[in-house]
Amino acid sequence: MTLDADAANVGTVVVELVGMLEVAVDDVLAREAVLPDPTPCLEPAGADPQAAAAVATIARNNTPRHRRPPKSSIGAEPMARLVGGLVVFSVLSLVVSSCTTAALKNSEKASRRHTADLATTTSTTTSTTSTTTTSTTVPAPRAAPATSAPACPSGLASRLSSTGSAAQVVTVDGPSYSTTYATLTAWGRQGTCWVPALGPWPARIGASGFSDHKSEGDNTTPTGAYAVGSVMYGNAGNPGVGYSYHQLVCGDWWDEDPSSPQYNTFQHVPCGQTPPFGGDSEALWQETAAYPSFAVVDYNTGPITPGAGSAIFIHADVGGPTAGCVSLPLGELDALLRWLSPAASPLVVMGPDSEIARF
Repeated sequence: MTLDADAANVGTVVVELVGMLEVAVDDVLAREAVLPDPTPCLEPAGADPQAAAAVATIARNNTPRHRRPPKSSIGAEPMARLVGGLVVFSVLSLVVSSCTTAALKNSEKASRRHTADLATTTSTTTSTTSTTTTSTTVPAPRAAPATSAPACPSGLASRLSSTGSAAQVVTVDGPSYSTTYATLTAWGRQGTCWVPALGPWPARIGASGFSDHKSEGDNTTPTGAYAVGSVMYGNAGNPGVGYSYHQLVCGDWWDEDPSSPQYNTFQHVPCGQTPPFGGDSEALWQETAAYPSFAVVDYNTGPITPGAGSAIFIHADVGGPTAGCVSLPLGELDALLRWLSPAASPLVVMGPDSEIARF
């Protein structure tokens, strides 16, 4: 209950008490007014007439007027006033007590609210101070080390010694130097990782396996890492390659004569004319089974070393080992030729499993 509500209740009680007091005073005064005339009580029988007259005069002087006794008399009306005063004093004391109690209650509530506000403020201040202290004492986070990135998939291309600026790699690896069987896999660079793009596919290599020191006519496939030639060739139409493509015609040769100034290069001689170079030079337009389309591996091209080997191609499989080239089934071959891009600076890396990683 609020202070205003307590005061209203006390006022109601005061009004009721005052009303009761008025009724009591009226009742007392009414009783005083009907008291019998005191004169007969003061006139004894057979008294002296003069004495009786004096008594009557005293009685009249002491008779109440307007229902009030003489001021010197302590009658009912003064008593009523005294009682009324006591009642009013009691009521006022009750009012003061009630107001004081209500004020104390309100003060106590305000004190509790103030205490709660102080607690909240103190908690907030403490939390802020704690947060500030924590933020100033915790060291700044370190940048995540590069090793936290997902590891690159483990593959042959990722184990190669150097791939330079190449974004494409073709690996041709076999179980030993002497094998004629190999596995061809095409790899694409994604960020710092190498991921398989084509293959692995079975392939055939030279009839004498791999060699670190190839020479002309030894039927070995040279080990090492080599670029792809700038032009692709074939007796069939262009299968959709990204390189320049030359469809072979009569008179198209590959010079494989170590003594020729054009050794290990493409040469065109008029159809039906004998070329100026000899040796084991190939009439490319006549090799329709092996050369429907092929890519040149830039082995022994810069500079050209006479007798170090020539005409290393990736061509179609003819059912057996090669004279030193790498062969694939025709479908896989065309897929590989279409995938290779000159903008990716592709490398062809060849060698036995035990040695290929050093290239």
